[in-house]
Amino acid sequence: MIDILVLFHSTHGNTLAMAREVCRGIDGVDGCQARLRTVPPVTSAIDPSPRQIDERAPALVERSDLDECSGLVLGSPTRFGNMAAALKHFIDGTGSEWFSGTLAGKPAGVFTSTATLHGGQESTLLSMMVPLLHHGMILVGLPYTEPELTTTRSGGTPYGASHVAGPDADRALDDTERHLCRVLGRRVASLARKLRSTI
Repeated sequence: MIDILVLFHSTHGNTLAMAREVCRGIDGVDGCQARLRTVPPVTSAIDPSPRQIDERAPALVERSDLDECSGLVLGSPTRFGNMAAALKHFIDGTGSEWFSGTLAGKPAGVFTSTATLHGGQESTLLSMMVPLLHHGMILVGLPYTEPELTTTRSGGTPYGASHVAGPDADRALDDTERHLCRVLGRRVASLARKLRSTI
């Protein structure tokens, strides 16, 4: 089986819901399976209390997940137009993988959730792409051959899947957002399978 790592950070559960839809898209590609992982939480000087990890949440990512995957899909809520600190902290610690080329040549995609329609979705997606390019990954977006990109009234960008969670983070994924998450998963998995067949 070809493993595609779906790695995310979620605060209110919306990014996790997106991650599960991305996994459904991956699992729908013959010979591919999703490996759902989350990054450890981080604390800061202004919030020194350790966070409790939900035991129902997916397993924490390990270095071996990066080595064993044939593709990667990153997800994060928006933090001031950027990825969340927990995800960036993990990525900042992948220097040894960068040095050894662990992720080079593997396909990757990104997804995000924001409180508002113009809450920095595209800048957050782009911020996640930059370190993936440094790792030598092949970026996969969403093409306008998907009619939902043109008709969406909520999430959905050519840079990756997105979701508008609302100011109270209580708006569930709509059908369009779910569809585009699955398409992103399928596209990354399909490219990983094609690349594997050429080796």
